[in-house]
Amino acid sequence: MAVNLSKGGRVNLEKEAPGLQNILLGLGWDVKKTDGADFDLDASLLMLDANDKAIGETAFIFYNNKTSACGSVTHEGDNRTGAGEGDDEVITVALQKVPENVQKMTIAVTIHDAENRGQNFGQVDNAFIRVANNDNNEDIARYDLTEDYSAETSLIFGELYRKDGDWRFAAKGDGFAGGLKAYLATYGIES
Repeated sequence: MAVNLSKGGRVNLEKEAPGLQNILLGLGWDVKKTDGADFDLDASLLMLDANDKAIGETAFIFYNNKTSACGSVTHEGDNRTGAGEGDDEVITVALQKVPENVQKMTIAVTIHDAENRGQNFGQVDNAFIRVANNDNNEDIARYDLTEDYSAETSLIFGELYRKDGDWRFAAKGDGFAGGLKAYLATYGIES
């Protein structure tokens, strides 16, 4: 049974799922009815070093750069509507392939063209991230984002990080008003 996390909650993935090698990060959301343009939310993963800086431009995995240079992270594709139940976008991570210099990976969702469309996460319901063992499809942890994010256009849903030789997951819910550009700039990538 999956561990349900609150904002700031943490879990040791390898203690919850001994022998864990492959992770599935399922991200989902529903959009409230609006009179404006359609919403397009995009999931991404950013690989960071011990100083919380991106390990390079290719460390940003998203719908237009679907696989990390090392082959450890794969974005499974862009869902432009968020329609339907369950995961809207999926990112997989092969833990044994992650380079040693990668100490943390942030998993974020950004509303595409939010500023021009007048959109924000206050208009999004039922946002979640789940961490599952990709080898047996068993959920390990889940975080439902329940706060009001009416000023944010980009959110870090969670992060994978190394501690004491184990991979762990933290439920974040950290937002950015400047969208993707503000999120990436925080970690040393200028877009």
